[in-house]
Amino acid sequence: MKAIFVAYNQAYNQEIVEILEKFGQRGYTKWEDVGGRGSVDGEPHLGNHAWPTQNHALLSVVDDSIVKDLMAALRKQDETYPDLGLRAYVLPVEQAI
Repeated sequence: MKAIFVAYNQAYNQEIVEILEKFGQRGYTKWEDVGGRGSVDGEPHLGNHAWPTQNHALLSVVDDSIVKDLMAALRKQDETYPDLGLRAYVLPVEQAI
């Protein structure tokens, strides 16, 4: 099993959930109103008067067999609208309850 952590512009909210569902992934935990700033470029998403947009973050534990395709779908979403911002990371899951 792997955990996929996705941080994304709040405008992507429905699209990210739809990508998970496309791969049969029902479960996830989501955080809303997450501030952040990209490490390379893009505008900060801080939820204040100067930088009003915000991010959401999502964590989903998935089967190893879908990781490659799921990450490819997330990459495609990011490439479609690069100015919005989306980052995804795959982490090992050693144990789960």
